Amino acid sequence: MTETGTAATARPVPSGSGTPVLEARHLGRSLPLGGELLEILRDVSFSIHRGEFVTLAGPSGSGKSTLLGCITGLDSPTTGQVLLNGTDISTMRESQLAGIRNRTVGMVFQAFNLIPTLTARENVEVPLYAGSWHGSPSDRAEELLGLVGLSHRLEHRPNQLSGGEQQRVAIARALATEPPLLVADEPTGNLAAAQGKEILDLLWDLRERLGTTLVIATHDRTVGEYATRWLQLADGALISDSLGPRAGSR
Repeated sequence: MTETGTAATARPVPSGSGTPVLEARHLGRSLPLGGELLEILRDVSFSIHRGEFVTLAGPSGSGKSTLLGCITGLDSPTTGQVLLNGTDISTMRESQLAGIRNRTVGMVFQAFNLIPTLTARENVEVPLYAGSWHGSPSDRAEELLGLVGLSHRLEHRPNQLSGGEQQRVAIARALATEPPLLVADEPTGNLAAAQGKEILDLLWDLRERLGTTLVIATHDRTVGEYATRWLQLADGALISDSLGPRAGSR
């Protein structure tokens, strides 16, 4: 990274224009601890535009997971706002948030979080039944599994798949409703190096083919090699916002 300090000042040129896919405005998150307030996030602000591949880095305890929770509506900021495609989700009720997440944000986790009793196809279908998808869930799931290279694994359950294959199913599921934003928390953390690189190559390819915007929290330095932009947290504050090695790539 090229920038350090107590606050992020220089802003990279966004890869898109118009309304940001994601905007965080002065986010703060604190929790009571022993009669005092523990600040987990402190005045975090940034905007992310369509097509960016953003790496969110920082040591354990820096606030990465809490920030992901706030920007996806899984957690509520104590102060500030989160806007998804221009819609402020900060004070929405859970019933409203569920619909926004289904349409706007796909999520990928380190542990894959697949339903073990369902096949690959059925796992990808789940968000389609929960939302307002008007086509055939089965056809959509087959299309996406083909896109991630798993046409031959449609009827396999998670325990019949490798770790890399399970993460591909999870990515297909995250893309099911065509969300403009895909958020991933340590997506290569449970994978061998070669499998992790395959997943990163796939995410980069999906970004180029679908215009998907990616925000990936990670400790894996390899992930940063794919970034068009780096965000770095320390002690709950955004200390660096800089261009990544693939800035300007399409």
